[in-house]
Amino acid sequence: MNAQAFREIAYNGVWKQNTGLVQLLGLCPILAVSSTLVNAVSLGIATTLVMAVANLAVAALRNFIPYEIRIPVFVLIIAALVTVVDLAFNAYLHDLYLVLGIFIPLIVTNCIVLARVEAFAAKNNPISSTFDGIMMGVGLLLVLAILGGMRELVGSGTLFSGIDMIMPSLSGISVFGDDYPGFLIAILPPGAFFALGCLIALSNWINARTAARTTPRRAAPVTVATGATEPSASAAAGASAATPG
Repeated sequence: MNAQAFREIAYNGVWKQNTGLVQLLGLCPILAVSSTLVNAVSLGIATTLVMAVANLAVAALRNFIPYEIRIPVFVLIIAALVTVVDLAFNAYLHDLYLVLGIFIPLIVTNCIVLARVEAFAAKNNPISSTFDGIMMGVGLLLVLAILGGMRELVGSGTLFSGIDMIMPSLSGISVFGDDYPGFLIAILPPGAFFALGCLIALSNWINARTAARTTPRRAAPVTVATGATEPSASAAAGASAATPG
């Protein structure tokens, strides 16, 4: 594959076919885990890792998987990878594992992972499939990070709350100070819907503006004004009749 093909895959994953803003897949973890920036980014990284390795495995084995049983085999591969990630979180990031809870095992049934495996990895080579999985995961990660940052900032007035679960030497940032009363609805489920709706509206506005700029403008029709500058048909006929032959 050439560089243009990789740029197209990256553009599709991050923007044009973004799973959170365009395809609207996997909304359950997007809305449930994005109450803080740390939780959202952690789940996004885990999902990206599973997508990349699952795409690689399926693309490498696609010629050996019978078409009739491809979906169960895909789910089995994804489940094995999610089990590895789940055990790794439990072993090395146990506090974060307790916070994320069931949403790490639920990556198995996430429509994002299975959709890319079926739509892309099963039809392309391992290198491009792995890159597609990474870019699709990055697109989801960006949505989760922005959503989690917005909700945490508005709801609690902090950023990176819970970072000590990953790096004990660090602590969160109080942006608005300790006197900030907070905006509770931002960190509740309705706040997730409102924030995601704003992000979708913003992306649609950007797409509309981009399309308007790239669409060539039609040339204005040229109209010929009739008046004293052009003789009328009757005047021209009279002039021709008065001219001697």
